[in-house]
Amino acid sequence: MSAIGNVIWFVFGGFLMGLGWWAAGLLCAITIVGLPWAKSCFVIGQFSFFPFGKAAISRAELTGVQDTGTSAVGTAGNIIWFIFVGVWLAIGHLTAALCYVITIIGIPFAIQHVKLAGLAIAPIGKTIVTKDVAASARAANAP
Repeated sequence: MSAIGNVIWFVFGGFLMGLGWWAAGLLCAITIVGLPWAKSCFVIGQFSFFPFGKAAISRAELTGVQDTGTSAVGTAGNIIWFIFVGVWLAIGHLTAALCYVITIIGIPFAIQHVKLAGLAIAPIGKTIVTKDVAASARAANAP
């Protein structure tokens, strides 16, 4: 089912949103200062091309250990990201979600766009994994 969803997603807008993430990655790379964000843009762009069957989770949730991206430094990086790039990507995803939610068939795609908009707001400290790995990590960290 994920494969069918990914093909339909890619054809009906996922390709453009993935290109948006990659364009943001190129802009970050050109500035040199934005290189740490550029790699994330390319990884999330790949995720944006084919999001079904995958999830974005915190690295701390996955590994059980805090790192630079999941600490206060990561929060500061997310604030800088949001001001310069994240707001525009989030607006793009939310606009697409509004267009998809009009139709009943488009609701699963609207949900994916809302998830990607949340990721566009604060991508630092996140990693992309399969749904199975995400479920295992969440179960391992549950009280």
